[in-house]
Amino acid sequence: MRTVVFDLDGTLADTSGDLIAAANACFEARGQGRPLDAVADQLTAFAGGRAMLRLGAGRLGLGWDEGDIDAQYPVLLAEYGRAIAVHTRLYPGAVRSVEGLRGAGFATAICTNKPEGLAVQLVAALGISDLFGALLGADSLPVRKPDPEHYFETVRRAGGLPARSLLIGDTVTDRDTARAAGVPIILVGFGPEGAGVSRLEPDAILDDYDGLMGVIDRLLPG
Repeated sequence: MRTVVFDLDGTLADTSGDLIAAANACFEARGQGRPLDAVADQLTAFAGGRAMLRLGAGRLGLGWDEGDIDAQYPVLLAEYGRAIAVHTRLYPGAVRSVEGLRGAGFATAICTNKPEGLAVQLVAALGISDLFGALLGADSLPVRKPDPEHYFETVRRAGGLPARSLLIGDTVTDRDTARAAGVPIILVGFGPEGAGVSRLEPDAILDDYDGLMGVIDRLLPG
């Protein structure tokens, strides 16, 4: 059985709006305004909560060190969990493509560096929980992407074999994970970086989900 593993943020769904809103809420609660922009700072949102806090603190001239960032990170996660799917939208064709894969006999799974509880909450809010045989987050194991064991265990829990699998993502972390695991990597070209993901030299760039099956059949023949 072939297995297709998806990243979540920036790959299946554009979560940047809710991530940035959560980071801004941290600063706003301290009376420091909303330093992050929902459009201009999308790439930073997909780099993670700490990256957003660093950017916001820098813009505000707060002089925070990593201890300050670590102290605010749980606040950000709590804010995010309270409004996890207000602005988030699945990318066009994502659901149809995953359904098509499952109908064709593929196993499907999610491997994300979002905390597992928040990832489970999000896919439930988006109504896609039943489309994936496994979901592993940043804290599901002692390691996380780009450590290949995070990916391998995701494939195993979905009922597949790593040698018959591939990863679909949107960042250098996903590329590095796939290279470490020795599996093909498809990067999406419709995220905030657009065609710029070509600099990462993936095995394929997915322009839209309608073309997914053809790309998979080329990289992971039946």
